Amino acid sequence: MRTGRARGPTSKNRRSQGVRAKPTSRSPTEIDKLVGTNVRRVRLERGLTLSDLGEQLGISHQQLQKYETGTNRLSAGMLCALAEVLEVRIESLFNDVSAKSRGQADQTPDPFSDLHSEAAFWVKRIRSRATLELTVRILKALSS
Repeated sequence: MRTGRARGPTSKNRRSQGVRAKPTSRSPTEIDKLVGTNVRRVRLERGLTLSDLGEQLGISHQQLQKYETGTNRLSAGMLCALAEVLEVRIESLFNDVSAKSRGQADQTPDPFSDLHSEAAFWVKRIRSRATLELTVRILKALSS
C-alpha cells in the first residue's frame, strides 16, 4: 500500500486527456525535421536504401528513418558522418529547398554545388580503372 502525497496525472494520462507535454530542449525542432528531410532527399538521389546508408553509418535502418522523419535529433558527430558518406557539405543539409523553389532563399555562391556533389559521389563509386578513364574523357568533352 502506498503512502505519501497524491501525485498528478501521469504522462500517459495527460496524453489520453488531450494535454500535450511541454517540448523539452531535447525535442526535435523544425530545423531537425528540415535536416532529416534533406538527408532523405539526398539518400534517394543517390539511389541508397535506408539499409544501405544505415550500414555505412553503423546504425540500423530504423534509427536512420527516425533521423529522416525528425523523430530523433541528429548529433553533431552523426551529422558529420552523414555529410561524409553522402558526400555533401554539411551546410547543404540545412538548406530549405522548398523556400528556394519559392524564391525566398539566398543565392549560394555556386548554383551547381548540389550537382557537383552528386557527380563526385557517382564518380567515386566507380571501381574499374577503364570505366573511370572513360568517364573522365566524357566529362572533359562535355565541359568544353
